[in-house]
Amino acid sequence: MGKTFSKPEALSDAHTHYCPGCTHGIAHRLVAEVIDELGIRGRTVGIAPVGCAVMAYNYFSCDFQEAAHGRAPAMATGMKRVRPDLMVFTYQGDGDLASIGMGEIIHAANRGEKFTTIFINNAIYGMTGGQMAPTTMPGQRATTAPMGRDVEKTGMPIRMCELLSSLATPGYVERQTLLKPKYINKAKKAIKKAFEYQEANKCFSFVELVSTCPTNWGMTPQDALKWAEETLLPYYPLGEFKSPE
Repeated sequence: MGKTFSKPEALSDAHTHYCPGCTHGIAHRLVAEVIDELGIRGRTVGIAPVGCAVMAYNYFSCDFQEAAHGRAPAMATGMKRVRPDLMVFTYQGDGDLASIGMGEIIHAANRGEKFTTIFINNAIYGMTGGQMAPTTMPGQRATTAPMGRDVEKTGMPIRMCELLSSLATPGYVERQTLLKPKYINKAKKAIKKAFEYQEANKCFSFVELVSTCPTNWGMTPQDALKWAEETLLPYYPLGEFKSPE
């Protein structure tokens, strides 16, 4: 019998450090599959964030760099400008990208830098202890908001796709999720399109993936999937927000 399912070559054999039910592993696999399908592993460089994916370099067999907290877009900018032949992507969570790194991502997108960003939105800080993130939902509890997010004091959750797509600079911006197989298939197509736009030297490309964090949400993996679909997706609608065409 022929092999119908195998590990992508762009993934290493490292054992996962992610919590049970975390969707980072799915996102890693999708990125690796796209790298393999495009045949770009030998000239791809990923940039790891500070957060749950701080050790993303352990899971990929392509080159990787580690950025300071929130500064992955700055590192990607320098790398891509010096070596435009490389395929450069940042892999960032909502605390890293939408909080301390907000200025970096906004200006990189506004400049039209030709790299790709994979943005994991699980509505909370993960590795650092479950603090409220810019994407945390109204009323959602966090270690820094034990009574739930009070929007009168902290504002509403930030929608990064909508924010970036409002920029006049051409770009590709799409939001998908990893909650069910039907969504995962669409997420892979979005990631592939983002890398293809970079390959064609067309524009900055950004794919947001609505994800789960059962540990810091205080839920079982099954309950986390249900809560994300019922609570996050209505506020973070899926789809393509901007394309260079």
